[in-house]
Amino acid sequence: MSFTVAPNHLNGHGICHGGFIFALADSAFAFACNSRNRNAVAVHNTISYLSPGRLGEKLTAKAREVNLKGRSGIYDVSVSACDGRVLALFRGVSRIVAGSHFDEENIASTDTEA
Repeated sequence: MSFTVAPNHLNGHGICHGGFIFALADSAFAFACNSRNRNAVAVHNTISYLSPGRLGEKLTAKAREVNLKGRSGIYDVSVSACDGRVLALFRGVSRIVAGSHFDEENIASTDTEA
């Protein structure tokens, strides 16, 4: 996931507000922990800010699954700028809850009908 830092993303210091960086990392985490078609929610997460985001920079979050055992998962997200500079490191812990995002049986039957 990514976004470009616009004037409305800046804080009083003229750099990207940490809340926007957090939201980007948290969204990548949400996609990663829900990618197995099992509903997952955040249990807790942490973020460390390492470098500021500047106006006009495209920030990209990449998430990876570190561990998934039973209903609990751990995910790491790195937020970087287009020059390769790492702005933040985020770790999220998820918990799988009841339900799924879509009915896999209906998708499988639709694929075979086409």
